[in-house]
Amino acid sequence: QVQPVESGGGLVQAGGSLRLSCAASASLLSVNAMSWHRQAPGKQREWVATIISYDGTSTYADSVKGRFTISRDKDKNTVYLQMNSLKPEDTAVYYCWRSNPLAWGQGTQVTVSS
Repeated sequence: QVQPVESGGGLVQAGGSLRLSCAASASLLSVNAMSWHRQAPGKQREWVATIISYDGTSTYADSVKGRFTISRDKDKNTVYLQMNSLKPEDTAVYYCWRSNPLAWGQGTQVTVSS
């Protein structure tokens, strides 16, 4: 199966914004859900946000609620993570996850400088 592919990571100052993209490598018409997760150095991977493909319902970790927004474009089979008011503690490799067929992307690095 083909993995999702993330892009859009980079270096940004605290308070800045980035938008991550995830090409699902599958039709969002048949995928149940897509999520973003992140893993900071020396820490376990943690869940960030999920979107239900068919109706766009989204949920967020408390640590990003109000700052991050997950969305999807069914025509482009792409999921986005808009990240605003970034903090140094948001520094991590961000991974895209697809529910079906189950797959993880290879990740994109986000670094927030203070």
